Amino acid sequence: MSCKSTKVAPSVDFDHSCSDSVEYLTLNFGPFETVHRWRRLPPCDEFVGARRSKHTVVAYRDAIYVFGGDNGKNMLNDLLRFDVKDCSWCRAFTTGTPPAPRYHHSAVVYGSSMFVFGGYTGDIYSNSNLKNKNDLFEYKFATGQWTEWKVEGSLPVARSAHGATVYSDKLWIFAGYDGNARLNDMWTISLQDREHACWEEIDQSGEIPPSCCNFPVAVCRDKMFVFSGQSGAKITNNLFQFEFRGHMWTRIPTEHLLRGSPPPPQRRYGHTMVAFDRHLYVFGGAADNTLPNELHCYDVDSQTWEVIHPSLDSEVGTKYDFAAELSPTEAELHLFFPPQMPSGRLFHAAAVIQDAMYIFGGTVDNNVRSGEMYRFQFSCYPKCTLHEDYGKLWENRQFCDVEFILGEREERVLGHIAIVTARCQWLRKKILQARDRQRQVRAVDIPAGNRPSGTQLLLEVSIREAEAQPFEVLMQFLYTDKIQYPRRGHVQDVLLIMDVYKLALSFKLSRLEQLCVQYIEASVDLQNVLSVCENANKLQLDQLKEHCLNFVVKESHFNQVIMTKEFEHLSTPLIVEIVRRKQQPPPRLYSDQPVDIGTSLVQDMKACLEGGGLEFCDIILLLDGHPRPAHKAILAARSSYFEAMFRSFMPEDGQVNISIGEMVPSKQAFESMLRYIYYGDVNMPPEDSLYLFAAPYYYGFSNNRLQAYCKQNLEMNVTVENVLQILEAADKTQALDMKKHCLHIIVHQFIKVSKLPNLRSLSQLLLLDIIESLATHISDKQCAEMGSDI
Repeated sequence: MSCKSTKVAPSVDFDHSCSDSVEYLTLNFGPFETVHRWRRLPPCDEFVGARRSKHTVVAYRDAIYVFGGDNGKNMLNDLLRFDVKDCSWCRAFTTGTPPAPRYHHSAVVYGSSMFVFGGYTGDIYSNSNLKNKNDLFEYKFATGQWTEWKVEGSLPVARSAHGATVYSDKLWIFAGYDGNARLNDMWTISLQDREHACWEEIDQSGEIPPSCCNFPVAVCRDKMFVFSGQSGAKITNNLFQFEFRGHMWTRIPTEHLLRGSPPPPQRRYGHTMVAFDRHLYVFGGAADNTLPNELHCYDVDSQTWEVIHPSLDSEVGTKYDFAAELSPTEAELHLFFPPQMPSGRLFHAAAVIQDAMYIFGGTVDNNVRSGEMYRFQFSCYPKCTLHEDYGKLWENRQFCDVEFILGEREERVLGHIAIVTARCQWLRKKILQARDRQRQVRAVDIPAGNRPSGTQLLLEVSIREAEAQPFEVLMQFLYTDKIQYPRRGHVQDVLLIMDVYKLALSFKLSRLEQLCVQYIEASVDLQNVLSVCENANKLQLDQLKEHCLNFVVKESHFNQVIMTKEFEHLSTPLIVEIVRRKQQPPPRLYSDQPVDIGTSLVQDMKACLEGGGLEFCDIILLLDGHPRPAHKAILAARSSYFEAMFRSFMPEDGQVNISIGEMVPSKQAFESMLRYIYYGDVNMPPEDSLYLFAAPYYYGFSNNRLQAYCKQNLEMNVTVENVLQILEAADKTQALDMKKHCLHIIVHQFIKVSKLPNLRSLSQLLLLDIIESLATHISDKQCAEMGSDI
């Protein structure tokens, strides 16, 4: 949905015991925040607390707590509180001795307490008594009491600019700066029992991040993530994940990100990262001497980055259509603090409350400290399962209707004509040729959309130029847009992907070509470069061969490579090329030609539904007697209802009547449902959403993504222009909440509604409902005024 119309509505959970009727749809018509909208909140008043950076922010219940930092002249140790409901600032109540003034410390929440660890203390104005700390303080929110934990035994080295989080009742501390060097050690301490608490150093394994500081950490899906930061003199943009249970680090690869798709954020430090649902959100920081203010989002499930485009009402004033419903506090905020995006900044702090992120302070242009508070509204829709659903269809090989016979050994691989022909024109031609041959042999010409099921034979397609193993990888890509990432250091894996690349070139699959090249180039190392180079030479893959030659002749690689046994067995022409390349490197050629990244699964399935797959349809869907050709495999992949029907109750005539429970949807709503099934589209008019709200229950979709979008669409997008269509749909589906809401709008906007041409085409019963509602809501005073006019 567009930024303008998409709003946050309460999430919807499946309850399969619930009736299919949308009579049970409960809607909320209160004012919701626009998804991906930045809003500037009241800044911290100087009388409450100074502007600052290098501070910490934590969230507890409905409040943000800010501790420490520096105001440009002095370190601070005050504790500020921002109430997110009242949008008001105050000094938090405290007793006891607080931590000494500090910055670059860490703060986390556990139970009903905040824990502050380490940081840099002293008098920065006079440059005296400056030192890192490794002390641990607890602040109890209920009583305001500060207490220091005196821990016996070994302690982490004093540090600042480190990462900290809470997991499994423990505080975890990672890396930072000790005053002389950057660190990458990890320590943990239990927060359950103060009397017996002791620090323990963690024995880390795997791809441990380099020593670093000024980076954020966030916990998502039982893993801790670390992104970018300062590592020695180097700043990287690597994303690492740490598994708490096995204490194992893994670097998240980016080689699967196609050119042209959103790359990871630039390398940076002093930024924030928070976790919400299945996403990590990275904002701000210093990136190569700039202060960017884009918000980057990482999907933990799909391992992809994207830049979040702010809603249109983030930059210019508000566009609230229901300002009359705002509370006095909210109305005042919109008047004096219109929506606005935060400028770029570093050493700010961020926290999450419910479904929004709050960012406070930081250093902005010209080394100025900020006292601003911003709110960003997350989206919380269930993920799209399109790729997973088609992937399961490939794995279980149900409803296959084509068998590819491959290579000299004639190995056989099953597939689904609908998906293969939608994704690959080269294979589409092969399938059409094979189908024509089969028809000639059988001397039967049955229209594609009317073929009976059950007794249908597999269509055999012979492809001599492909072997089974690389062809199966290619098929996996056709169903999922992904390929298996080669195991690090396994030459056979890399050689397999080279064979896949050769097939991608032959079959003209640009997207797969790009994926293979990136995978292979990222997998080339000192151990396998010669094998990869020789194979590239043999397969005439010039781009990969060029990459390998350049890798070999690098100063840091050359001596190591030529001393290996593999070099001794290399073919003479390749040895000559390497020596010549080392003596006289060729000039670098730069091409400004755009890279063709091909079409995606979503784009191809959209084209299939819109007519590209018509000649391969094998099922007829009947909507109120009107036929709509479709594809069994696609319907079965996305709907457990169709999967069970085609497996056990397939109608003999190959025709299926469409309804949602006992209700037949409109033709327009049915097309919206097909778009969702084929390529995951959720854009639809609000009246379609009424018909489709119960579809996820009835058709057994993988999750309630469609239902969540239907709900927010209905709650947010009923207007004077479409209210009559939605009233009709609500009446037909017995959605009583929505019908009542439509009548409410019609009554209060009757002068505008009365001019709509659709009013004349309403049924007599609906017109009577409108008259009854008008009579109920018109006051005696209004009646008297109308009488005096007469």
